[in-house]
Amino acid sequence: MAARVLIVDDAVFMRNTLKEIFTAQGFEIGGEAANGVEAVEKYRELKPEITTMDIVMPFKNGIEATREILKEDPNATIVICSALGQESLVMEAIEAGATDFIVKPFKAENVTQVVKKAMAARR
Repeated sequence: MAARVLIVDDAVFMRNTLKEIFTAQGFEIGGEAANGVEAVEKYRELKPEITTMDIVMPFKNGIEATREILKEDPNATIVICSALGQESLVMEAIEAGATDFIVKPFKAENVTQVVKKAMAARR
């Protein structure tokens, strides 16, 4: 069975790019969210095996959403997708419990490599 992914990013273009990458690698797209509030709601609803999380989003940022999800499900696998130059935010997200991170702009092979490594680390 394919791993189910929740893609969280406020940019439709980025969500679509990640969807294409994951679909091509055989992952199931469980859902999408455009902000941190939606991310937490969708996570509760879908219980995905992996969540990709942007940091800078409206209503609730990715760090806050990561903390909230991990508080409810300590086994959640969350990979941060962040733009270059946001190293301090990425470190804060890792401290909040994110499993790994991908720097935007990214290559498809980097995304799948990091996600597979993160999933293996959580097993």
